[in-house]
Amino acid sequence: MQPGEEFFSGLWTLRIVPKFYVYLGISVFVHSDEHTPIHVHGYYQGGECKAEIASENDTVQSITFDDIKGKPPLPPAQLRDFKKLVQHEADKIVKSWRDYFERKQHVEPQIITRRIR
Repeated sequence: MQPGEEFFSGLWTLRIVPKFYVYLGISVFVHSDEHTPIHVHGYYQGGECKAEIASENDTVQSITFDDIKGKPPLPPAQLRDFKKLVQHEADKIVKSWRDYFERKQHVEPQIITRRIR
């Protein structure tokens, strides 16, 4: 099953899954029906993790990472890459999240093919 797919009454239905980043094969996205606190999902070959970003006045205060209940976790190397991306791009992620959910604006995904140092 891919991110955004749901099984419902024997039929496959798709939810809108806005993608914010693609980083070294990891898709970083939100579900269109998400809720606060601000968070994004990282998905790679069946594994998934969530990053929750606490911010105040658009300033990032903290980031926590959790597995998704009932889904396989990201492989260790991809988890490290996901954490690196979220930590590096946290301010931009907060802005994209607010643009999408609060301002109802389209967010164009960024494709990053080089490793963040």
